[in-house]
Amino acid sequence: MRVHIATDHAGLELSQYFIEQLSAAGYDMVDHGPEEYDAADDYPAFCIHAARAVKEDRDQGLDSLGIVLGGSGNGEQMAANKVEGIRAALAWNLDTAKLARDHNNAQVVAIGGRQHSKEEALDIVKAFLAEEFTGEDRHERRIAQLGEYETTGDIKGKLDQVTARPVAQN
Repeated sequence: MRVHIATDHAGLELSQYFIEQLSAAGYDMVDHGPEEYDAADDYPAFCIHAARAVKEDRDQGLDSLGIVLGGSGNGEQMAANKVEGIRAALAWNLDTAKLARDHNNAQVVAIGGRQHSKEEALDIVKAFLAEEFTGEDRHERRIAQLGEYETTGDIKGKLDQVTARPVAQN
């Protein structure tokens, strides 16, 4: 499996650790940067580049996933999610990593490099990479709705059914 990885300065050390460990485990690692520590770097371009590469690989039928890293993983997840067709999930434990793949068929996992030990973060990533999408109808339907909204700005017959109700305050 090919794994695209990108980070910002806060995840650089963790990114290098992942590349070493996952390469040794047989993954085909592709590093989208940065190449060196720069506390003023901007993560969006690195993470978007990695997410686009995952999408391109998958569009060509290749087995490919991605990892984006930062201090919290939040901004990096948001950047990867800007790539049409990519679902990036912030994982903070084994369950969230597995469910991202199992229920949401996420192709990119985001990890907060300042939130975990290197070993714990590696376990989370390995759980994500190893998990398969169930393909259950309910999950397929929900993913299709996300894609529909992403490309059309609507979920046919769904958005009109949702109403907002004021909540009484105590």
